[in-house]
Amino acid sequence: WGCRFVASRERFHAYLRASGEHRDDGEAEEEEEEAGSEQSEPPAKRGRLSEHGLGAESQEGVGEGEKVPAERKRARGQNKSRQCMKPNHYEKSRLCPSVTQGCADKCYFGPRCRFLHDISEYMATKPADLGHSCVLFETFGKCIYGITCRFAKAHLGDGYQNIINTDLTKQWEGKSLVRNNLSKDLQHQLRKKKFSFKKADEYLRSLAKPHKNGGKGGKALGCSAEHLEASNCTMPQEGLGDSPECLVLPEEGGDPKQAALQSPVPIEGEGECPIKTAGLVTDEDIVKLRTCEKKKLEIQGKLYLAPLTTCGNLPFRRICKRFGADITCGEMAVCTNLLQGQSSEWALLKRHHTENIFGVQLEGAFPDTMTKCAELLNQTIDVDFVDINVGCPIDLVYKKGGGCALMTRTNKFEQIVRGMNLVLDVPLTVKIRTGVQEKINVAHKIIPKLREWGASMVTLHGRSREQRYTRVADWDYIAECAKIASPMPLFGNGDILSFEDANQAMQMGVSGIMIARQVAALLPLCFWALGALIKPWLFTEIKEQRHWDISSSERFDILKDFTNYGLEHWGSDTQGVEKTRKFLLEWLSFLCRYIPVGLLEHLPQKINERPPYYIGRDYLETLMASQNVDDWIKISELLLGPVPTNFTFLPKHKANSYR
Repeated sequence: WGCRFVASRERFHAYLRASGEHRDDGEAEEEEEEAGSEQSEPPAKRGRLSEHGLGAESQEGVGEGEKVPAERKRARGQNKSRQCMKPNHYEKSRLCPSVTQGCADKCYFGPRCRFLHDISEYMATKPADLGHSCVLFETFGKCIYGITCRFAKAHLGDGYQNIINTDLTKQWEGKSLVRNNLSKDLQHQLRKKKFSFKKADEYLRSLAKPHKNGGKGGKALGCSAEHLEASNCTMPQEGLGDSPECLVLPEEGGDPKQAALQSPVPIEGEGECPIKTAGLVTDEDIVKLRTCEKKKLEIQGKLYLAPLTTCGNLPFRRICKRFGADITCGEMAVCTNLLQGQSSEWALLKRHHTENIFGVQLEGAFPDTMTKCAELLNQTIDVDFVDINVGCPIDLVYKKGGGCALMTRTNKFEQIVRGMNLVLDVPLTVKIRTGVQEKINVAHKIIPKLREWGASMVTLHGRSREQRYTRVADWDYIAECAKIASPMPLFGNGDILSFEDANQAMQMGVSGIMIARQVAALLPLCFWALGALIKPWLFTEIKEQRHWDISSSERFDILKDFTNYGLEHWGSDTQGVEKTRKFLLEWLSFLCRYIPVGLLEHLPQKINERPPYYIGRDYLETLMASQNVDDWIKISELLLGPVPTNFTFLPKHKANSYR
């Protein structure tokens, strides 16, 4: 660290108070002093206590015989009881969507509608606009949110009529910017359980069939699944026998959703094709692709942006793609929620047109739900690979048998991998950890089995479940597993924060590296550090083999781009603005960990180096280094205007901030 930048906590906050704009000198100082007295030091900033008690400074004023207060337990895990701001907190009176879309006489809710239909009444209560330019109008020539847009002045004419730029709209006609949307028809089929899972049902029936050894298919799964896959690969139509499916695959370039909606009716008799075909029947109609004939995943030496819960949303992935990420993956989706047609879960599968290599990650604990979900996605969405999450350490997932628990349930694990591989036409990948317990590694035993079961690639996180995201990732063990996995590709994951770290990781023999959130520990002081979340330009640094001393204004421009992408994705009305703000604040809870290159005494920054309080080269750089929630909110207000009345925010993880 450059000594001239290091500051105490008091000096750090005093600088922000003195340099902050639009604050009254009197009231603001009192508020900050009151807040400062209530704030507790963040765990990342506390020094290690001595073995015999508190430090010298803390023991001042403590008389003999008085008990020294015990250190407060370090905050960890999730803020499960945090308040959730719902749309009705932002707007008490909302305009009916039928009015926004220009068809007020055809209100979907009819006489039961609780929304406003009077534009004048709505405008009297609508919050003030946040700016004079609307990103949707400037980009696409039309803002679909019309009068409800928080930047409506940019595209409203006389009588609150929505202005349309016909030249721009013509440029976007017929172009699909975001794919993998959930249609109403498909959602209805899933909710009414009318979607047909032909291949999955056949596979699950094979697991239940008794075998020569007297057990069920689950106990002799290897033989059963291999026989089923061989029959699908080699047998002609008249020899299908126990295989009742004759699924007609959609033509290349066709709409996968339409193919799903035209799925065949339930089977009436086994051995009989239920589909009435028209025209010639080709081999592609009746023969399943062999594993070796599936589309190959060309990923050797590429940079993989890991699926990141909450923060790995579509706008953030667009930011990372711009900085050089080669492979992107959606956030972890729970298979049971997808099978139920939940819109919030299907939103995690959306793919932007700039994501040229894109996959989705599924979490589940049982072969029936995971296999059916894989078949559902295979027919309805456009992806390049499907990933199974066997690395999630959280209790909610682990106690239900999913995530890391599958590493100890090898029978179910095998059934899931074989079943999903059987119904998918795209490669199947798996993400695992070193094991469940801290000093008992089992990944090297599982990886050869995964190759046998049909996995196309494995990603290994160099920590166990008990370690969660603490300790340093074990790259020596990752290198050992990479040799065992060959010729199957193995990606390594853990502690990549600079291009030197990436170079050292690639020398371990892995096929590529996955960049995600990383956590390290320095003695007992655990703190968050992040790869892609703390510095999305890390992809550029790795590809260009340099350290980028990015300025605060350049970082602020990145936040502007994220905000614009968020308004495109979630909407420019009040609800969309506040949703964008929520995800921006979650990201800021990680971005504050970034240490500017120009402030370091030596390069590169190591992931287990704990930064002290420091004053940056300008006010904005110092503000971005703050771990105070109120300062994050101040940054969001610079981009999205004032927060609503009674606005509250707590980050998802307790260790990410303090009040």
